[in-house]
Amino acid sequence: MVAQAQRWVILKFGGTSVSRRNRWDTIGRLAAKRVAEDDARVLVVVSALSGVTNELLAISQGDDIGGRTRALVERHHGFCEELGLDPAGVLDGRLAALQALAGDPRAVARPLDWQADVLAQGELLSSTLGAAYLSAQGLDFGWCDARDWLDAVALPNQSAWATRLAVNCRREADAGFGARFAQQAAPMLLTQGFIARHADGGTAVLGRGGSDTSAACFGALLKAERVEIWTDVPGMFSANPREVPDARLLARLDYAEAQEIATTGAKVLHPRSIGPCRDAGVPMAILDTERPDLPGTRIDSSAATVPGVKAISRRDGVVLVSMESIGMWQQVGFLADIFERFRRHGLSVDLIGSSETNVTISLDPSENLVTSNVLEALAADLAEVCRVKVIVPCSAFTLVGRGMRSLLHRLSDIWATFGRERVHLVSQSSNDLNLTFVVDEADAEGLLPTLHAELIRSGAMPVRDAGVFGPSWREIAHGKPERARPWWVGKREALLERAAAGTPRYVYDLATVRERARVLTGTAAIDRGFFAIKANPHPAILRTIVNEGLGLECVSLGEIEHVFATLPELSPQRVLFTPSFAPRREYEAAFAKGITVTLDNIEALQRWPEVFRGRTLWLRLDLGHGEGHHAKVKTGGVAAKFGLPLAKVDAFLDAARVLDVRVSGLHAHLGSGIDDPQHWHGVYAHLAGLADSVGTVETIDIGGGLSVPYTPESAHFDVALWRAGLDEIKAAYPRYGLVVEPGRYLVAECGVLLLSVTQVVEKDGVRRIGADAGMNALMRPSIYDAYHGIHNLDRLDDTQSQTFDVVGPICESGDVLGFERALPAATAQGDVLLVADAGAYGMVMANTYNLRALPAEDIIE
Repeated sequence: MVAQAQRWVILKFGGTSVSRRNRWDTIGRLAAKRVAEDDARVLVVVSALSGVTNELLAISQGDDIGGRTRALVERHHGFCEELGLDPAGVLDGRLAALQALAGDPRAVARPLDWQADVLAQGELLSSTLGAAYLSAQGLDFGWCDARDWLDAVALPNQSAWATRLAVNCRREADAGFGARFAQQAAPMLLTQGFIARHADGGTAVLGRGGSDTSAACFGALLKAERVEIWTDVPGMFSANPREVPDARLLARLDYAEAQEIATTGAKVLHPRSIGPCRDAGVPMAILDTERPDLPGTRIDSSAATVPGVKAISRRDGVVLVSMESIGMWQQVGFLADIFERFRRHGLSVDLIGSSETNVTISLDPSENLVTSNVLEALAADLAEVCRVKVIVPCSAFTLVGRGMRSLLHRLSDIWATFGRERVHLVSQSSNDLNLTFVVDEADAEGLLPTLHAELIRSGAMPVRDAGVFGPSWREIAHGKPERARPWWVGKREALLERAAAGTPRYVYDLATVRERARVLTGTAAIDRGFFAIKANPHPAILRTIVNEGLGLECVSLGEIEHVFATLPELSPQRVLFTPSFAPRREYEAAFAKGITVTLDNIEALQRWPEVFRGRTLWLRLDLGHGEGHHAKVKTGGVAAKFGLPLAKVDAFLDAARVLDVRVSGLHAHLGSGIDDPQHWHGVYAHLAGLADSVGTVETIDIGGGLSVPYTPESAHFDVALWRAGLDEIKAAYPRYGLVVEPGRYLVAECGVLLLSVTQVVEKDGVRRIGADAGMNALMRPSIYDAYHGIHNLDRLDDTQSQTFDVVGPICESGDVLGFERALPAATAQGDVLLVADAGAYGMVMANTYNLRALPAEDIIE
């Protein structure tokens, strides 16, 4: 083993990984595998059994010392027997030490050195058990005491508590450290995390995340090949996967990004553990004990520094301290005096915001002993020099990634979301790695999934970069969902024939339209459905949808006339008119045709009373907020032009009674591209509550906006959950007819846009494919930052790809259909490109800008 003395791999296992027999079997297999594959020695660092440190912490604070000690003795005896070991032979010495500490005279006063001795017992017990078990399995394992190798060091201004119960360890080894450590004979060693030797020779503990940090310190001292942190999750994620199932595994990070993510909320790796490895140049990996074959997260200095948000985290329990004084303006030393008072109380400041007369800071409870007594003493101290306000509890949401300043233009939806909450503090780090928003904790619930989805939609989080992002938590836990093969793959030859007749050209598959329509007609809770024809008014599509039993929703007189020109026999009862700021004559024409009219403002009643007198209509309401995939498709809230504010409902009803206007329906549509299936449940419940007070309502229209999976990582809309929500709420309010009016959902996936490649150009390292149409044929990418799949229909089977921007011929910088798309490297002039999912808001928004011709349209049955 002498030749291998300087080659070490460090494996760290947490409490959940050492609390079951099968996990210890995994530890043994992994350690032996590393010895064989890496030609290295292995040091295994372990935590206490799950929950044991919490019990020891309670004992160290004097809480039922005798009872808790007896329970710990019984638990370790039981686990020893589960491992097939003799408790008397393996554990008696360790348990005797625990019992002696419980009866120690120091237990009355609970000095810090006694508390450290108590807290250390968990790791000493688990490592002793593990070494005995692994040896009994025939593995050549030795045991060593971490306190013989890890030395605690005192830092300036540390409190007495921190110098014993939250210590730092020496990271730089002397010249003989490795050789001395290698003298231990066994090829595999097992030791403890969390504990170290105090300068007085006693025990010290590393505090929260101590086992991670112990492993990192051993890695730095031994110049290890790598440090592997084995835990119960597959690695770091772009958000907490327990809150955000669509959070993506972060496959590769550099030390700085990993440090920020760990510091700002990720619990899988303690932030103190990264520094030792970073300084020593030791790579790290976070891996899953239950799923060791998953790649996990790799952290090292060679990771590509890809700009973009890598993660968003939420920290609760944050304390804000706001300090205000007109005397701070240009007063030399004021801040020094303020921060001296925080130091005096042993508090480390996290975030800082300042103005001429105010300084607001945050305290992170994971890094501070923040109690009511400490805050009271701090406030009293600060009150000597300023007015103090303590704001608690708060939640901090932090975006982490390289180049945050360059991403601000992509964060408009994030700013808008926080604009609906009370934001106490916004802080951007000086290293351009994070941006933090602090809000009341009461307002934080449910925000994280929304913010994560907005980051992906905006492109600020580049999840399609496979070098950084891995699969989602949902895919890891449940397998990658099967995506149905797009209809156009099976009809490739027919599409190429149509492209030969000329491009640009839209082609629509009517079978897809029928399939989507039957989702609505097959939903028991829905009484009537209307197709929003603004999405795609092609006559064949309208006829298909009407034949499936749906009605049609129009927003202009032109659309109404188009409907009856296409379907002259259509009953007016199957047409709904939902205009926005339409002229008087359009309302008059709609009433004259006998179709249902929706109104969304009181001014129309007041200015055109004769138009509405004696009429029955529906009332569109603004419920005070909008939803959707982009700010420009959110149709609720103060920024949206749609809907009557709730505050004006009573005034509207009063005006309606004067004119003998009967309100028979209530309607709300809050946006488009909504992927939460429970959204419509909430809309119906809100409207039903209002309908009860109106008294004349028969119908509730919950709008549309069902999402479409445009991006590769998007899941199909959960129709089953959507139906279940509608069934539940309809059962609660059965007296109202339920109406939906989707547009995009019915037609987006039925349509493709066919283009011809005009040029392939490289400029300063950026490769671009030019097409014979761009934003003139499909506006959505330029105005909504929308994603559409782009494929080379001539070369679908090519495996060699390169990254291209796909652009059109319009003289505008915004004429880009897609950035950084993987397309066949052999793409050439004349190839046919297919832009997928273009059946909604494609041809209807096409234009002749630059005097380019409109696309042609075709139908495939």
